[in-house]
Amino acid sequence: MVRVVLVDDQELMRVGLRMVLDAQDDVEVVAEADDGAAAVERARELEPDVVLMDVRMPGMDGVRATELIVGGGLAKVLVMTTFDLDDYALSALRAGASGFLLKDTPPADLVSAVRSVNEGDAVVSPSVTRRLLDRFIGTGEVKLRDDSVLESLTDREREVLVNMARGLSNGEIAERLHLSEATVKTHIGRILAKLELRDRVQAVVLAYETGLIRPGAE
Repeated sequence: MVRVVLVDDQELMRVGLRMVLDAQDDVEVVAEADDGAAAVERARELEPDVVLMDVRMPGMDGVRATELIVGGGLAKVLVMTTFDLDDYALSALRAGASGFLLKDTPPADLVSAVRSVNEGDAVVSPSVTRRLLDRFIGTGEVKLRDDSVLESLTDREREVLVNMARGLSNGEIAERLHLSEATVKTHIGRILAKLELRDRVQAVVLAYETGLIRPGAE
């Protein structure tokens, strides 16, 4: 059973989400919260599997709440936003969210996303993350980091990371680098382990932050 906490300052939104999720045999909504501070409190009390988090709320917003929940190892976070090019969504990804959904996501996709996050997968395509980064890196939203963090990677692992940041799937990376898809998966696993990253979305963000790939680079 996937235990979920719903966080949104709009009660009607929470009611709709609860109806969708509680209709599933393997998902249970264990609590609701209407702001970030309450979300952190519920996560500490209940230790849910997934927190479905609105990012724009009065008081403590979803970005800060995500940072506290993920940083404290309390739960995985899946953020919700109204716009796909949202600086709050980008900040939430950098704070450790496993992905984001638009609020008008179809019910079946919402349920699938919750299940995927619970299983440890990221729910946002690298290409969408790249669009966010392309938009905000020039505004100071993405602060560049010392690229020495990448020194532990082999040349091949750097190639794989670059192609991940370009939004390529495992199959596309395999074709471009003349590798098997299984080998690509192995490289990605090693990249995440060496760089202490949660998922490939975090890897894409890091590739931009270190300047390994630049906005608009092909």
